[in-house]
Amino acid sequence: MSQADSSDAVPSDDDLAATQTLGRKRMKPGERRAQILQTLAAMLEQPGAERITTASLAAKIEVSEAALYRHFASKAQMFEGLIDFIESSLFTLINQIAEREGDGADKAARMVMVLLQFGEKNPGMARVMVGDALVFEHERLHQRMNQLFDRIESALRQVLRAAAQARHSSTPSADAQVRASALVALALGQLQRFTRSGFKRSPLEHLEPALALLV
Repeated sequence: MSQADSSDAVPSDDDLAATQTLGRKRMKPGERRAQILQTLAAMLEQPGAERITTASLAAKIEVSEAALYRHFASKAQMFEGLIDFIESSLFTLINQIAEREGDGADKAARMVMVLLQFGEKNPGMARVMVGDALVFEHERLHQRMNQLFDRIESALRQVLRAAAQARHSSTPSADAQVRASALVALALGQLQRFTRSGFKRSPLEHLEPALALLV
């Protein structure tokens, strides 16, 4: 029997490498990028997690650091990807609430509620939102989060102004500004307590009575 016909023939190293390559699932365009962001968010969910490095992120995904940089030019861009997701998710919900018929005060309370529900469901994202995960990172990331909360405050101000006008307030704009600012401060405080408790204290704790006082 020839060597080619023998079932006992030992595969070469090249044969094994080729088999492993064929067996490895090839990711579709965009899937690796999504995996990187999902893994980064998951790593941020670990209570007391230290600063995440590209080396630790690459090790978690089991790829090289060079592979990360094929999808993101820097770690700051990875965090910007998370912020983009937070912004898109929140404002899809906030805009839907704003467009509904109903009382402006109820809309404002609902906006704060969905903001905190998002943070509770996404603990790693909550750390980004309050800035804990951005310590020692690029300053523009902090600016992005500040701008996001400024936009949230603006959305609250709009619906609260309508509520103040419905109450025949003599200073609807000023009333709306004060209440919107207080609601954003409340939301940030709830999220900070959530993250600093190791995600043990719900950001929704005592929320309804607090909202009743502010809206």
